[in-house]
Amino acid sequence: MGGPIRVLHVVVNMNRGGAETLLMNLYRNIDRTKVQFDFLTCKEGVFDKEIKLLGGKVHRIPYVTEKGHFGFTKALNSFFKGHPEYKIVHSHMDKMSGIILESARRCGVPARIAHSHNTHSEGGTAAKLYKWYAGRKITASATHMLACSNAAADWLFEKKVDSAKILKNGIDCSKFSYSPDIRKRVRESLKLKNNFVIGHVGRFNEQKNHYFLIDLFYEITKHVPAAKLVLAGDGPLRKEIEKKVCDLELDHRVHFLGVREDIHHLVQGMDVFLFPSLHEGLPVTLIEAQGSGLPCIISDTITEEVDMGINLVDFCPLDEIHPWIEAVKAISQTASPRRISSETLAEKGYDIKASAQWSEGFYSAI
Repeated sequence: MGGPIRVLHVVVNMNRGGAETLLMNLYRNIDRTKVQFDFLTCKEGVFDKEIKLLGGKVHRIPYVTEKGHFGFTKALNSFFKGHPEYKIVHSHMDKMSGIILESARRCGVPARIAHSHNTHSEGGTAAKLYKWYAGRKITASATHMLACSNAAADWLFEKKVDSAKILKNGIDCSKFSYSPDIRKRVRESLKLKNNFVIGHVGRFNEQKNHYFLIDLFYEITKHVPAAKLVLAGDGPLRKEIEKKVCDLELDHRVHFLGVREDIHHLVQGMDVFLFPSLHEGLPVTLIEAQGSGLPCIISDTITEEVDMGINLVDFCPLDEIHPWIEAVKAISQTASPRRISSETLAEKGYDIKASAQWSEGFYSAI
């Protein structure tokens, strides 16, 4: 008694995804004498070591794909019964949160939070059907509902959307503040000093739409000869995308950087950020890009809430490639200043310190 409130966050793993990045941003900035984060995961993650250094615990159970529905729910029930110390469970698994929070409710956890980070389910027909079934349990099992955007809230909470609160995906504004020196170092290290650098950060999966991105880049090279593409991230479709790049003879123009810890530096070296996702909740990477003053051309499937109103976001349709090419050409022909103050992001509600302070109050209140 008398120690910090311990909040159990439930995720598949603590790798560098959008929700996980937000969680770590919050964790680093929250007052850990008042609130401490622990994690229930199904797989190892790159942030596990840092979590432990910050005083958190990482628990692990097998995921539903390993044990099936009944094995997964049995593991959840066993965990919650064996850890009655957790009074707040905060689930970040979108529709799968229904299964997690139903188990927490049955085991007597009083505060159960469902957090929406997306606007669409991933996977094949069977996976989507199962997630639909899981999602139906959310409103009956969650005591509180959070979302990264209104669009994400509308998707996950449907008739209970008015009960949801919006927690914006805050970032460390000072880290992304534009620096000409950092830009120069990044471009020299990647041997892109005199190129027009197009960037993308995202996991290689269907949602991020890399096939469209490569086709688009192929067309862009016909209009912007100095264009190079840098791709940060990893995932199940990476080898297929690498093959596509080879087939189009773009090997010398496309840089696969893998998972990077220095995204705040990488965006400084880019000239434009392309983001043709099929769906998103509210991507942290687009807030980070705008925070560095980087122009962003993104799919019109992404909520307009991501546009911070500082003239850096251009929405384009996915069924037509021409508007994308014209938008890139316009940026390549105009040298825009890269000066966005950290105060601008704070005013828009994307300062992680404010997000952390809000979270502290929220957890204390419930």
